[in-house]
Amino acid sequence: MAQAVEEWYQQMPLITRSYLTAAVATTLGCSIEILSPYSLYLNPKLVLQQYEIWRLVTNFLYFGKMDFDFLFHMFFLARYCKLLEDNSFRGRTADFFFMLLFGATVLTGIVLIGGMIPYVSETFAKFFFLSNSLTFMMVYVWSKHNPFIPMSFLGLFTFTAAYLPWVLLGFSVLVGSNAWVDLLGMIAGHTYYFLEDVYPQMTGRRPLKTPWFIKALFADDNVVLAADARFAPPAQNLHQD
Repeated sequence: MAQAVEEWYQQMPLITRSYLTAAVATTLGCSIEILSPYSLYLNPKLVLQQYEIWRLVTNFLYFGKMDFDFLFHMFFLARYCKLLEDNSFRGRTADFFFMLLFGATVLTGIVLIGGMIPYVSETFAKFFFLSNSLTFMMVYVWSKHNPFIPMSFLGLFTFTAAYLPWVLLGFSVLVGSNAWVDLLGMIAGHTYYFLEDVYPQMTGRRPLKTPWFIKALFADDNVVLAADARFAPPAQNLHQD
């Protein structure tokens, strides 16, 4: 059994394995009181005034108490992070890392800006950790890349992967969870999907180019893949004078 778990862990791609390890280690550290969630949560004042920059990262690593909800989110993190990295981003580790960085930036920006808007500032001020929203973003992006895969929810009904985020959002509402967590992940995921997949098809331009210094961190990006049709210019533009 232990060997099987070790093999499963070792077979994970780099980013998935690293993120899962960091998430479990951080959450476990808080559970046994080696770490304190109070030193990890997103606090704009402490970031800007006390220069506690690490909070911009650590708030994506803590997943709350180690209970069933934690296991549920670890399953989604391991599954959909791995599926994206192994398939949609195969041979493009730097691009995948940049996707997570972009998503984390969008989520942080939404919370910071929302916290300054009257009438909704109290809602956004309650977002201390964005780890679940980032996981939901990955689910959303995966569903957009694989819209026709058949799925089943608790064996009760079947649907295609395109509707997975909405099914999970509905489930969150039914069980009384904060739907904003899922909605933020959907907003970040759709922003990335539009800029990376839809906009290039419309204009032939790709605004989300992975910076060279991120590409330099990952050797596998030297692998030359077949041309990706997503980034080809629209057909009508190919024959323009």
